[in-house]
Parts: sequence; structure tokens; C-alpha cells
Amino acid sequence: MIVVCGEALIDLVPDDSSGQRWTAIPGGSPANAALAVARLGVPSALLARLSGDSFGRRLRGHLASNGVDLSLAIDAAEPSTLAIVELDETGAASYRFDIHGTADWQWSEAELSRALPPAVQAVHTGSMALTLPPGGFVLEGFLARAREGHTISIDPNIRPSLGVDVAVLKTMVDRWCGLADIVKASSEDVEVLYPGDELEAVARRWQALGPAVVLITLGAGGALAVTATAVHRLPAPPTVVVDTVAAGDTFTAGLLTSLHGAGALGGRLDDLSDDLLVEAIRYGLRAAAITCSRAGANPPYLSEMG
Repeated sequence: MIVVCGEALIDLVPDDSSGQRWTAIPGGSPANAALAVARLGVPSALLARLSGDSFGRRLRGHLASNGVDLSLAIDAAEPSTLAIVELDETGAASYRFDIHGTADWQWSEAELSRALPPAVQAVHTGSMALTLPPGGFVLEGFLARAREGHTISIDPNIRPSLGVDVAVLKTMVDRWCGLADIVKASSEDVEVLYPGDELEAVARRWQALGPAVVLITLGAGGALAVTATAVHRLPAPPTVVVDTVAAGDTFTAGLLTSLHGAGALGGRLDDLSDDLLVEAIRYGLRAAAITCSRAGANPPYLSEMG
């Protein structure tokens, strides 16, 4: 099983360019990743704080109907988080958030004190749940404990609209690199943190802090991967982009499910072969391309992967 820890929220997506009608769609980077893992045929559980409000009930129904195990989820008294989505003329998504006092960030030590089930091989997290107080530091402590016997994957998923100081974000990401076996960021994340810096140089610096592999997704340009001994650049499959919602989450899910299928998860990845890594990256890129070819957070099913 792969456990994904973090937010599950509601995306408010415009129905058309008029901005007069909006559709409420289940989302959140970790929730999207958990759903994509399940659709790709690997047992998936979401460790999240889910509200009991109408949006929270919709999130539960959506995740459960897609095969995501919610037995680790916390029943939260706070309201669900809302993300207002804006799409530019290329289909690229940007977000602003209603996060004050909402369920996703209120983690307590007691809520994360339970041992993970024996079937869990990997934990993936990141995004806002790892960034925002008061729960971010609690999640970091959980990851430090979970490192024993589990592969840890982190996607910083930097959100400038949250207003967190860039210097603080840099320090956070450096700490997360010390907890992770896999760090996956986007070129947009790197540009926010280190504007103008060469992507490979940033990836090498992060890799030296601890992870076995650092991946930077490049949109239509594919992906860059840096390990202690190699650098890989792989192209993205050609696709007609409808929008990029959940593309990065689907890439991570594809990467992890491919590694799962190869028997590589369950601990440190220091001995991961280049061949297995490249195969996993290609699988993630293929899954992400399918997601980009259709509207919203709609990752592919295993049967669509060919």
C-alpha cells in the first residue's frame, strides 16, 4: 500500500470565461495523488483531515468511489478548504485559497501517533499541509518517524499565493530533503525559490541533502532526474493539453506505482538502478500526459496506460 498524507479540498473551477458560474470539484494535491495511485492499480490510502460539512462528505464519496482507502482519515470538526481555480489561455492553472481555520492544517500529535499498517511501503506528502501551521511541523515529525521501513516521497508544490516568505520556504524544502528518499518539484517551484538558477544545479544541491533521487518536472519539456551518480532528462509524450490540473500529482503517482510494481519501495532507494528509475519516470510522464489531455483532476486508469 502507498499512503498519501495531506490536504483534500474543493476546487472551484469556472464553467466558462464569464466567471459567473463555478463548479465544485474534489481536489487537493495529496488527494489527487492518492486517487491516481488507486486508479493505476496500487492500493492507496489517504491520511487526511476530512470535514463533516457537505464539501467534506463529497470528498469522502469521491475518494472512496475511486478506490482510495479512508480508514486512516481523521474526522475533522473544521470546514473544508476551498481553492479558487483560474485557467489561462493555455490551460495552465493558478489558485487562490480560502484556508483560514479549515480542516487540512490542524494536525495534532495525537492524530498522527498511530503506527502505520504493516502493508504500507511508501508515504507520499507535501504541498500546503506540510507548509502551513499549525500542522506542518506535526507532519514533519510524523515523516521522521515513518522513515523506518518506508520510502518517503515529498512534493513541495510551492504556492506563492499563500504569502509564505520565500526564505522560509527555502529552509522548509531543505529540511524536507533531509526526510525524503524522493523529492519531486516542478520547474515553477524552482523558479519561485531560486529565480534564474539552473535547474540541474538546484536538483544536485537538494540531492546532496539526503534524497536518493530529485525529480524536476518541466511541463511539455518532460522531466529531469538527479541521483548521486547520474542525471537523466526524459521528454514528455506528445499530447493536446486541455489543462494541467493534477498533472504533477499524476506524475508522482505514476512514478510511485511503477516503483511499487518493480518491488523497489519499502525503504531507502540508494540501490535503485538507473533502468528502473528511467522506466518509472517514463510511466509517470505518460500518466501525466493523459491527465493533461482532459479537463480537471482526472488521472488515467491502469487500463488506459497501454
